[in-house]
Amino acid sequence: MKTTVDIPDQELADAIRFTNAKTKREAIVGAIVYFNRRMRMAELTRFGGTCSNLVTPEEIRAARRRS
Repeated sequence: MKTTVDIPDQELADAIRFTNAKTKREAIVGAIVYFNRRMRMAELTRFGGTCSNLVTPEEIRAARRRS
């Protein structure tokens, strides 16, 4: 999708440098992918500790010994 955006020169230069991108597009897409991944992980942390039915590491080891 084509979009026109006004990105401050220094911010774009930093994004290119930090991502080792070869093009502006590569830097911007990389930054968006990274941001989205971080936001998904942040959403998942809301569920931390809410599942009481999870298998413990010891139960996994015991099941492996039985098989």
